Amino acid sequence: MLTENDKIMLRRAFDQARLGFDEGGCPIGSVVARGDKVLGEGRNRRVQEGDPIAHGEMDALRKAGRQISYRDLTLYTTLSPCMMCAGTIVQFGIPRVVIGENATFGGNEAFLEERGVEVILANDPDCQALMERFIAEKPALWAEDIAEDPPA
Repeated sequence: MLTENDKIMLRRAFDQARLGFDEGGCPIGSVVARGDKVLGEGRNRRVQEGDPIAHGEMDALRKAGRQISYRDLTLYTTLSPCMMCAGTIVQFGIPRVVIGENATFGGNEAFLEERGVEVILANDPDCQALMERFIAEKPALWAEDIAEDPPA
């Protein structure tokens, strides 16, 4: 169930995605929170930093820093997590993930759920519209981000 706090945190993740888009990168934003306290927020910085694993979720986790436990956190992401990010969520035992949208990229919700992670899909139209715009304007960069061959 999407709570009011979830909507606020997802909006923060969307704001990060928009910043990434404006910087010329992939518009995927993320927030790591403990309740209503933001521990870290970030965005996909693969292009900006030349780092192939600087996905939005990874950036937010890096900014959150070391935690004694991750078992009471929620990770918010504007786009369904790729396998690398989903694996990190499982590795750290993050119990809850709120996803902005999965229409533009069907990530790994089933993988997460099979491992006990609560997955909430918001179907946020702003998240989807920004990704659709990005994919239309920069299809080669999108293919690179999801490790597919560039379009012909």
